Amino acid sequence: MAANAIDQTRRMLSLVTYLRERPGARVGDVARAFGVTEDELISDLDVLPLCGTSFRGGDLLDIDTDGERIWWHNPDDVAAPLRLAADEATALLVAARAVATLPGLRESDREALVRATAKLEAAAGEVAGASDRLSVTFESEGGVFAEVDRAISERRRLWLKYYSPARDELAEREVDPIRLFALGHTYMEAWCLRSEARRTFRLDRVAEIRILDEAAAPPELELRDLSEGLVQPSADDPEVVIEVGPSGRWVAEYYPHDSAEDTADGGLRIALRTPDPASLRRLALRLGRDGRIVSPPELAVSARRAAAEALAAYEEQGEPV
Repeated sequence: MAANAIDQTRRMLSLVTYLRERPGARVGDVARAFGVTEDELISDLDVLPLCGTSFRGGDLLDIDTDGERIWWHNPDDVAAPLRLAADEATALLVAARAVATLPGLRESDREALVRATAKLEAAAGEVAGASDRLSVTFESEGGVFAEVDRAISERRRLWLKYYSPARDELAEREVDPIRLFALGHTYMEAWCLRSEARRTFRLDRVAEIRILDEAAAPPELELRDLSEGLVQPSADDPEVVIEVGPSGRWVAEYYPHDSAEDTADGGLRIALRTPDPASLRRLALRLGRDGRIVSPPELAVSARRAAAEALAAYEEQGEPV
């Protein structure tokens, strides 16, 4: 979990108390009070109605906005004393212990979480014993996160050995880190000295990392708006056309695209843009018989060659010794 995700969680918890005491609060006033943009606040408000006092889905926060003011319709119901069932207490204890070990969590927040966990354990009684036998393991990127977080704090350059799936290679890079963020995985946005451009690195693909003595000096860049996701194709990116069968229609749901036309066999002909067309070879291999790359021609040939090589390797491994 990146620092901004932790900040968002802390902010939303504070929002609950803030909004309960200020019915009909103006969106602009609340955004200024929390030091965020109105769009970021609206994003938080979209999540809050999914939260409540029961893991079973009851007693959810009934919060909405008309774009100018924020209304909370059931603050008194939600403020009732919390009563946890055994499975709810167990899930909460396991989650709390896991979050307390996350890198990037402020020490004051970690201490507060440990104190709250101790109180919950005391209240849960015998249930707490069952939760001791359960644990959650996060992606093995904690050490990398800590190094990146430190480099950002100290404004120092980083050396990486990074795996690129598009080229299927490990490459060494020196980068000036800009920020950490989480979108499914944890990422570092940085200025890459080799490319002389802004690049995004997934932390679980960092094989080695080292903080250098050189000071980081990334150029002044406007932070990317990630509200629409990590991959945001440009109109200048090359167009790729993919045809998928009925079982491959999910591609249109997961990949931003310019168009998706129905085909006679119940599939789709999808036109999309990407700065790195070669990265779609992996998609073609995953689709197998359910899809194929139509254009550009050189990518279609490359994808067929990759599929043939993968099949040959599979058949070779399957031969008896």
